[in-house]
Amino acid sequence: MTTTPTTQTPNTIELPPNYIIPIVLMISAFPLFLIQRWGSLALAFFALFLFIQTALIRLQFTPTDLDVYRSGKLIRRFPYQEWSNWEIFWTPVPILFYFREVKSIHFLPIIFDAQLLQSCLKQYCGHLKQN
Repeated sequence: MTTTPTTQTPNTIELPPNYIIPIVLMISAFPLFLIQRWGSLALAFFALFLFIQTALIRLQFTPTDLDVYRSGKLIRRFPYQEWSNWEIFWTPVPILFYFREVKSIHFLPIIFDAQLLQSCLKQYCGHLKQN
């Protein structure tokens, strides 16, 4: 796990992946197997899904947008001017990133460097009201 941001241009910051949540979920699935096999299997599959997403998905902060890439291809652009607020839930151990646009709400698991995510949000969206 790297904590150094990958920079595409001088004004664009790409968040490096963070595999902590998928690892913790996968480890938690093993003892759960002794108590609840189907629950353990569901948790293991969810952890595997998050491993794959962590490997494929990248967030890039540009001066005007949050861009979401999958395998190097832009799949979604979120202009900051359409955001009304943002929040990182449970800051001691960040697990969920929330932001609200004028017309929609988005939740993302923290599968990126949480400190860099918060730093970029403050830099690019610091003017927004946090919950």
